[in-house]
Amino acid sequence: MAESTEKEENSREVVNALLKISEAITSDLYLDDILKLIVTITAETMGSKICSLMLLDTEKQELNIKATQSISKEYINKNPLKVGEGIAGRVVMENVPVAVENIMESENYKYKDIAVKEGLVSMLSVPLHLKNRVIGVLNIYTSKPHRFSDYEIGILTTVADQTAIVIENYRLVVESQVIKEELETRKAVEKAKGIIMKDLGIAENSAFKKIQKFAMDNRKTMREVAEAIVLSSEMKKL
Repeated sequence: MAESTEKEENSREVVNALLKISEAITSDLYLDDILKLIVTITAETMGSKICSLMLLDTEKQELNIKATQSISKEYINKNPLKVGEGIAGRVVMENVPVAVENIMESENYKYKDIAVKEGLVSMLSVPLHLKNRVIGVLNIYTSKPHRFSDYEIGILTTVADQTAIVIENYRLVVESQVIKEELETRKAVEKAKGIIMKDLGIAENSAFKKIQKFAMDNRKTMREVAEAIVLSSEMKKL
């Protein structure tokens, strides 16, 4: 009976944690703040000494720590892992969770000196994947030997899936904002070119170069210069 009650409490904690993560994902927080909140909640819920989120740099094919609730400078500043290197690197390459009961006995674990100093024993690493593409890993460590159950692997996988979605959504928003900025800049420059061409009687290419040179000489963006030209022209009409 006591065992059943304990399981119910654990399940309730997990559900509450997932709800908190869902709320964080739909909040107005910045991405870094959301990821920090996710690793903090995950560490508390799963009783882990350290929880960390590592993202893949596709150009360098390296994994770098993006968020962790750990205050260990050694852990936070440890060198990136290449794809296929270490436990997390294997997870990225194979796109499957990896659980290790004792990282000191694992040939794949890279930073055993940090593990000793921080008292890390067991590790679970799961991939952050979008469709068939892995974008990083979510890791948890315990300070005592622990055999991770399928249930625990499932929980961390659920969190990783949610995290991957929020990262992708954030990327899409940033990309759309960049595209919008580029379009607004192009419109402003086109309008400014027309004004200069008319006022100075010069060709389009020459008008563009004048805007570009002024922007470079005055350390302004092309959009700032173009909008100033348009505003000045409109002021003259008043």
